[in-house]
Formats: sequence, structure tokens, C-alpha cells
Amino acid sequence: MASFPELYEFSEQVQQFAIYKRTIQGCSEKTVNEYMLDLRTFFRYLIAKDKGIDIESEDFIKIDITPIDADYLSKIKTEQIYEFLFYTGDTRKNMWSAKARKLSAIKGLYKYMTLKRNYFEENPAINIESPKPKKALPKFLNLDESMLLLQAILDDEESNTKERDYCIITLFLNCGMRLSELVGINLTDIDRDLRSLRVLGKGNKERIIYLNGACRDVLRDYIAIRTSPKYENVQTKALFLSRLNKRISVKTVQWMVYKYLELAGLEAKHYSVHKLRHTAATLMYQSGNVDVRVLKDILGHEQLNTTQIYTHVSNESMQSAMDQNPLAKIKKGE
Repeated sequence: MASFPELYEFSEQVQQFAIYKRTIQGCSEKTVNEYMLDLRTFFRYLIAKDKGIDIESEDFIKIDITPIDADYLSKIKTEQIYEFLFYTGDTRKNMWSAKARKLSAIKGLYKYMTLKRNYFEENPAINIESPKPKKALPKFLNLDESMLLLQAILDDEESNTKERDYCIITLFLNCGMRLSELVGINLTDIDRDLRSLRVLGKGNKERIIYLNGACRDVLRDYIAIRTSPKYENVQTKALFLSRLNKRISVKTVQWMVYKYLELAGLEAKHYSVHKLRHTAATLMYQSGNVDVRVLKDILGHEQLNTTQIYTHVSNESMQSAMDQNPLAKIKKGE
């Protein structure tokens, strides 16, 4: 896996773009690092083409990209960006999501250079459409599988963190929050009556998640432990702690979820933490008759079309129900 680039690898003008994304637009450090990683690949490709360096050789990753400044970027044509995107798919075998992210980084840089800093007027990336995703329905646990997962935690007699883990899984399955949102929850983010909690979502946007009875019950039990004398000297305000009494990490939560998926006999279906978010959304939409616009706000989606994938899941279920009709296979004359 490629390491994230350092800012000194870029020209001063490109460094300013990274600082703008982080400080003005409020992008997370991870997002900015990914943007710069994609731009580094793009810049290396441009220089390799200019200097005749083999794009599949070891020399490619040694290319100095500091010459890529505003003047250099002003001379890039739309066709060169298309060629780069083809290279990412054909040579680097990037899927649509990786290509879309690279294009987003390029578009963001050119928008900044032209509109925010007025380094030049022509934006060669402005009319390039993002690669279209493969339209796949989300994978999710059904109600019985969700119950199996929760029971697997209760049946784990060797666990020292059973209450914590049960609380985490319950929140995932009921609230549909993102992994990053869950690990970021502080004790102070929870309403005193356990009616709601505040999470920090994508783009540093806060939203309120309202809690149902199951969530209130597990939070009440876990918070009683979390605020007990055992943890009175813990410095962090994080709700969920690691075994070292620090904020639980993304990797720890992922490992814990995989562990209980395996204990529940569900590992063969290749579920993941994100699939638990899909599960919550699907169960709410299918079983709770939740309006898709309400579901959009619950999940923290920017666009309604992102949420509408769950309506397609419902349509698939209806088709499946129709096929279960005993008359479904009866043909005329039989």
C-alpha cells in the first residue's frame, strides 16, 4: 500500500491547495492525504510522459514532482487527464471508485487554481464526467442474522468487553452510523436522558441521532461501567475505550465485528462493519416503512439518490416475494 506523501514533495502552490482543503473546507486529514496521494500519481504520470519514463518501471515512483506548479498545470489539456484516467484503469487496475476519487482530486485542484487563486483561466477538468459506479445492491444482514450476531456476543464467555461490544453492535444495527462516527463519540455527546446523541459525520458535519429503546438500554448499562470508579483516572472523554483505556480505534472495532461475525457463523458471507450500516438502513426501510427522505437524514447522506439504493433493495424483495407464489411457474395449458 502506498504511503501518504509529505507536503514538501509538492510545489508551494499545490501545498497551498492542501492547506485550503484542510483549513478552509474543513476536510479531514485522511481525506486531504488521499487527495495528495492521487495528485502525486497524476503528477508522476505527467512527468513520465514528458520525459519518456516507463510508467510501469521502478523509476516511476522516484519521479520528482516539485516542478508541477501552476504554470505547468495551466498547460495541461483535457485529453491528458483522460489518458491518465485510462492509465489508472488499464495499467493500475483501479476500480471505478478509485478512478472517481483521482478525478475528484484533479477537479478540486483545478477549481482551486482557477476560481480561488486565479492562477489561470482555463480549467481542462471542468467538463470531465466522473466514472459511473457499478450499480450493486448493498449487502446486509436480515433480522435473523442480526439476532445471531448479537447473541454471539452474549455467548462469548471469554470476553472482558462484552458490554462494550454489545453496545457497539447494537448502535450499528439500530442507528446506521458510520464507523468513524462511532469511534468519535464522547460521553458529552449523549443526551442525559439517553434520547439522542451527537456524531461528527463526513465533512465535519454534526448531526443528531435519536435513540430507540434497545439503544437506550445498552447505553445505560455500558455507561454505568464506563463512568464507574474503575475508569475515574482515564483522561479521554471517549465513550468507547480500548484495553489501554484510550479511545477505541477503527481497526479494533473492525476486528471485533469480524470476530463476532465468525462466531455467529456469518463470516462466509463477507460482511463487514459497513454492512451493519446497510443492515440498519434496510431494516428501517423495509420493516419500519421509513420514508426515504427521513432515512437520508438518519444516515447523514448529502444526496437523496445515495439513500435511494435501499428502495431498490425493497423492490428486489418484492420481486422475490412474487416468485414465491406457488402459481408463479404455472404456464398456460398446464
